[in-house]
Amino acid sequence: MNKISPSMMCADILTLVDTLKTFEKNNIEYLHIDIMDGHFVPNFTLGTDYCKALKKITKIPLDIHLMINEPESKLDWFEFGEGDIVSVHAESTAHLQKALAAIKRRGAKAYVALNPATPLSVLDYILDDIDGVLVMAVNPGFAGQKMIPSALEKISEIKKLFAEKGLSDKKIEVDGNVSFENAVKMRDAGADIFVAGTSSIFSKNFTLDEGISEFRKVIG
Repeated sequence: MNKISPSMMCADILTLVDTLKTFEKNNIEYLHIDIMDGHFVPNFTLGTDYCKALKKITKIPLDIHLMINEPESKLDWFEFGEGDIVSVHAESTAHLQKALAAIKRRGAKAYVALNPATPLSVLDYILDDIDGVLVMAVNPGFAGQKMIPSALEKISEIKKLFAEKGLSDKKIEVDGNVSFENAVKMRDAGADIFVAGTSSIFSKNFTLDEGISEFRKVIG
């Protein structure tokens, strides 16, 4: 079954506890946490203390998306472990395998994140080092952007690559304008985990329960 990873930067901090209870009731699989440093991407968002707080108040695994430079030197700042996902950008470090190995040593799943223009050739020598790929369907930094259409082709190509290499256990996550309409296309292309934000479960057109229920139907 495909999985939902709500974008926590879209969640109202003032009602966070109630939001998490709703997620738990609806068996949400992950909590997507965008960490931005103002350098790798031109924005600041959630941080280390936010991750620690979530660990204290919910058992839902974290899906930490590090949009920061040199993540291998900053992993110790974050609380994560068995069952969590940590994604580092291929473009953010000259020591990608070092970062991925450090994540795995702590028991978390190591994903490599790819910006829209990043070619799949970067995967050639790290397939054994990753548990999955986070495909960015927008240029990272801000919510509310339109999906870059080539992201669908990239998802399909990664799915084909995994199949050809006998790596069906590795997952494809997609982030960026994962609307109800786009999620169908992403699902058909081969995505497994969907980062859901204001264009889907957090839409103001319905309750959070309703949004999650509808999104489950869409992603299958």
